[in-house]
Amino acid sequence: MRRHDFLRGLHEALQPRTYFEIGVREGRSLALSRARSVAVDPFFLVDTELRCDVHLVRTTSDEFFARKHPFAHLDEPVVDLAFIDGMHLSEYALRDFVNTEAHTHPGSVVVLDDMLPRSAEEAGRERRGAAATGAWAGDVYKVTRALREHRPDLVVLEVDTVPTGTLVVLLPDARSRALHRVYDDLVEQLVVEDPQDPGQEVLTRSRAVSPERLLRSPVWAQLRELRQVDRESARRRAREAVAAAGLV
Repeated sequence: MRRHDFLRGLHEALQPRTYFEIGVREGRSLALSRARSVAVDPFFLVDTELRCDVHLVRTTSDEFFARKHPFAHLDEPVVDLAFIDGMHLSEYALRDFVNTEAHTHPGSVVVLDDMLPRSAEEAGRERRGAAATGAWAGDVYKVTRALREHRPDLVVLEVDTVPTGTLVVLLPDARSRALHRVYDDLVEQLVVEDPQDPGQEVLTRSRAVSPERLLRSPVWAQLRELRQVDRESARRRAREAVAAAGLV
């Protein structure tokens, strides 16, 4: 299943009230939204019909989050579904996740793109060789390990989408400061010169789940029901729903 087909299925299953996107380009993924949306890209060239109430912001994600009220377009500054597909460098993707999570609730879902590169070349921090004209994932795959090591409270699911895989993160906690505390140390570990070594687990997608199977999970309907529940109860019930769906 291609990533846009997976995203379309996720929109249908989760029925988000609000949608946030980093990395718009021509607008193919943003065109899937029917919810009130906020989308950020300093160089967007939208040539796709959009069918949602959208605040389209021509700026970097860092500049966007530095605003006093970045989500003023939404009735409440809370994102049900987010898709992060910005700069293909691990330190940027990690920072985008941290900043996005601060605007979530326990039933929110955060998706990151390009998380399963198929070669060391495709995973390079510099776009060269075949990656210069074809798919380029960059080294954002490193974010998966960082989340698993430093945020064991999250459910982190690699998804076997075409071409370069996606990552679905469940049970976000807007109040968590764990990644803030270790961010600088993590960047020192993440940022290394090419060539990169994604490892066999990434290259073979041995931990990746089937996108079709994931979309059939009953967890999405259960997450929808938590939107009107207080935060503490929602977090407990979300974890129970994820466990019952066999996702942990």
